[in-house]
Amino acid sequence: MRQYNFFLSFFLVLSGINYGQNTKPNIDTLQASTDSIEAAPKINLDSIHFAPSSEMLDEESYWKIIENSLKETTNQEDQELFLSSALEKLSPKEIIGFRLRTDKLMFDSYTSNLWCANYIISNGVADDGFDYFRCWLISRGKEAYYKTQENPDYLVNLVGNEPHAYDFEGFWYVANNAFKNLTNKEAETYIDYENFKTTDENYPLLEFNWNVDDPKTMEKVCPVLFKKFWKK
Repeated sequence: MRQYNFFLSFFLVLSGINYGQNTKPNIDTLQASTDSIEAAPKINLDSIHFAPSSEMLDEESYWKIIENSLKETTNQEDQELFLSSALEKLSPKEIIGFRLRTDKLMFDSYTSNLWCANYIISNGVADDGFDYFRCWLISRGKEAYYKTQENPDYLVNLVGNEPHAYDFEGFWYVANNAFKNLTNKEAETYIDYENFKTTDENYPLLEFNWNVDDPKTMEKVCPVLFKKFWKK
């Protein structure tokens, strides 16, 4: 009986040793797995969820995107596609910033002189398209935008030789569309209108220094454009 108990005890001790040796790799594996989880990169939730913003995209970054679109495309349709693709590579907040920068440039170009220039180069047919005309002007790049702001007659370098209505409606919506494609949410929800005031709802009441019924007043504002395009 004692001999039986001895062998039984020896067997149990041996089994315990084997069990401990067999389970150690599992513990090591579990530890390694835990370490790998802790080392995994964490998702930056700020890139997905953020409070409504009034922060515009840096202006140089904005114009760089526009310039690249001009280098890589030859027509409005392709430029719109290029811009949408480029914007979708930004963070959602940066896309909102692009939209806000566009709004600011639209606000700053809402002037009597520029409206006159648009009216002249279209020979009067673009009376209702001033917003989309300014979208087109912005889409032509930084130099085109600011030089035209300084002197509307600079448009003679950007347009053809015959009267034409220049507009780019799709440019107005490109940031909104990119934001929707990237987040499946509406961009308007993420714009802080309490702190961002340079929008179309706050355009100033223009005091026109020209009158369509008195062409000489238009010629005074844009003499070069008037001489080339006014046919009436």
